[in-house]
Amino acid sequence: MSFWDTTIHFFWREESLMVMVMALGLAFVLLHFHKEERRSITNTLGFFFACLLGQFLSSLVHAMQFDMAANVLHEAFVIGGGIALIRLWGLLVFRIVLPFARMTPPRITEDIFVIMAYIAWGLVRLRYAGLDLGSIVATSAMITAVVAFAMQDTLGNILGGLALQLDNSIQIGDWIKVDDIAGRVVDIRWRSTLVETRNWETVVFPNSQLMKNKFMVLGRRSDQPVQLRRWVWFNVSMETAPTRIVSVVEESIRQIDIANVAKNPLPNCVLMEMNDTGYARYALRYWLTDLASDDPTDAVIRWHIMTALQREGIRLAVEERSIHITKENEKYEEALRQREVLLRIKTLRKVELFKQMTDAELKALAERLKYMQFAKGSMIAKQGATGQHWLYIIINGEVEIFIATANGETRSLNVLSKGNFFGEMSLMTGAPRAASVVAKTDIECYRLDKEAFEGIMSARPGIADEVSHILVERRAQLDSALQNLDGESLHKEMSNRRGEILATIKRFFGL
Repeated sequence: MSFWDTTIHFFWREESLMVMVMALGLAFVLLHFHKEERRSITNTLGFFFACLLGQFLSSLVHAMQFDMAANVLHEAFVIGGGIALIRLWGLLVFRIVLPFARMTPPRITEDIFVIMAYIAWGLVRLRYAGLDLGSIVATSAMITAVVAFAMQDTLGNILGGLALQLDNSIQIGDWIKVDDIAGRVVDIRWRSTLVETRNWETVVFPNSQLMKNKFMVLGRRSDQPVQLRRWVWFNVSMETAPTRIVSVVEESIRQIDIANVAKNPLPNCVLMEMNDTGYARYALRYWLTDLASDDPTDAVIRWHIMTALQREGIRLAVEERSIHITKENEKYEEALRQREVLLRIKTLRKVELFKQMTDAELKALAERLKYMQFAKGSMIAKQGATGQHWLYIIINGEVEIFIATANGETRSLNVLSKGNFFGEMSLMTGAPRAASVVAKTDIECYRLDKEAFEGIMSARPGIADEVSHILVERRAQLDSALQNLDGESLHKEMSNRRGEILATIKRFFGL
């Protein structure tokens, strides 16, 4: 037999074609359905063909009549090729077939089964090569002792991973905290557990470390949804009653929907500490539903607390580290005040309700305007609310006006922006709020109350007649949107209501 015939005969066996087709088929299916492991699959396929090349090289050695060396090399590369096939089959079964059947075993299960298959394949090939496995069994006690001593850390990690899975200590998707590291469990392998932090870091914890030390599973409670309690701290002067602060903050937070904030349990505000620095320390406690969004949600909560306290004239207290004394002359302070008054008068002139007023009347109103802020999503006015005799003039931002219909649905009516106003009916007639108003963006506005308007109405009662025209038109626009009235019906409705609204204004202001 020639050199090449001997080489080909030793290399190419009856099962060689079937094994190659199997490897290529497995790789094709995996690359198509499991693209995220493309690199691992191609590396495994490359290792398989490297083993085939090794088998071909061993056949060359055999053709050179180095039989023993050729047999050893051939078996080694056959074992390597088998390992590559077992790896591909493991990926197919555990990453495609079982998930398709709605079974998702943990990664450590895949690792253990694949490793056991590696060992079994190696023993089968060694037995096929003529190695007496009985002698291995006879000396297994010594081998076990040596292996256990040499691989005690690895075995500890494997047993730790099994224990974590069996007692359900942690699951993929859980948020855990180990020392000062917090993150989400993304994988539990035979040697380690992978945890992704909020900073886009992947921390590898040896399984034995998790078994030997304590760790916290965040947000998990029996028979409850996953949510974590968060604390947002703020300080307020002790001059303000705690009951008022708690009421203002809780009402502001509870009446709006904030992303990732649970409705059950409700957020609550508590007085946590009083000290000799002159301020009290409060905390707004809420339950976070998306544990990855902790800081952004805290920031939204802080902004709502700040704006709610500011609207009520409650200032946040800041610990003073040093005292700075600045003396400004009265003339400069008066100039600043007059500049602000002029800006307010300019804003009032743009409001249709005040177009007929004199400069003196506008100045009187401007000095009584109250600057207010609302965070995005805040409920500025609620449909049906009484006792809120306020008019709002938007400086910056947008608000959305909507109503709740009789069947419980919510209907958006309009979006108002800079220069628009709302709440005129409640200001002038004392009527309950006809619609709800929500801050579509962060809002800056002026608020005008009944007391500020009362003096002007008493000095010039004729304003009531002028204002009633505008109120009738605004009310008619709202009714038209609600009832789909045509032009003729709308005009008739306006005529009937004008006298009614004028009488209500005079009665409300005691004219």
